[in-house]
Amino acid sequence: MGLQEFRPGRFEILPPIIKNLLIINVLIFLAQLVFADSGFSIEDNFALHTWQSPYFKPWQFITHMFMHGGWDHIFSNMFALWMFGSILENVWGPKRFLTFYIICGLGAALCHMTVLYFENDSLLKALAALKQDLNPGTFVNFYTGQHIEGIKPEFMQAWQANPGNTDYIASANQFSNEYVNSRLNEPTLGASGAIFGCLAAFGYLFPNTSIYLYFFFPIKAKWFVLLYAGFELSMAIQSSAGDNVAHVAHLGGAVAGFAMVYFWNKKNRSTFY
Repeated sequence: MGLQEFRPGRFEILPPIIKNLLIINVLIFLAQLVFADSGFSIEDNFALHTWQSPYFKPWQFITHMFMHGGWDHIFSNMFALWMFGSILENVWGPKRFLTFYIICGLGAALCHMTVLYFENDSLLKALAALKQDLNPGTFVNFYTGQHIEGIKPEFMQAWQANPGNTDYIASANQFSNEYVNSRLNEPTLGASGAIFGCLAAFGYLFPNTSIYLYFFFPIKAKWFVLLYAGFELSMAIQSSAGDNVAHVAHLGGAVAGFAMVYFWNKKNRSTFY
């Protein structure tokens, strides 16, 4: 992506908050790599976990925003943070931008946690119902309802042929518990929610500024934001199996960012481009 048509009089390419956010995110990501094979799990302690998880801690609402899941994840997030956030910080100043950034991240996390709570509540109820009548049929229905793939056919065929076998019942019970625990303890990490807030604010403040997709295809910021938000909404509604992207968090960050910039600037449109 690239930008044009924005030429403030006193523009810092790397303003102080953006610079420090980049440094902190990179250092924490390197720490994740260093501790990956140690006995201490940074993700378990500092990534965001659902309220139903034993790993949940209140500080994760903040700390998860400085963690990432891979090189491509941190690179894309930090590039977008610099690209859009540096302009916002130049317009607002460091204090207001940092406040904006943190609130967007918190808004994204709260939306994501709310959706997770209802999804996991439904999952826990399904598990409780399964345990009341655990047999090959209810076991398959549970996994089908949760869109789980990869049940071993030989296991199921053997159990269906001998449904009273206690070994198969114990195995099915173990598999179900492990799956539910993996869902409850799945970490959420990344600065994407806060960055989507920056993107929404940029699109609102500078709607006619051109963004170059892949450095070649120009599109006005307002259309880019709307199209991206529509894509995230459609993906959140689909909720495809295997999709580990927190689309609701992205939307939550964008809504929080839009709301703040709207109320901050509703009496002053002279700075819009």
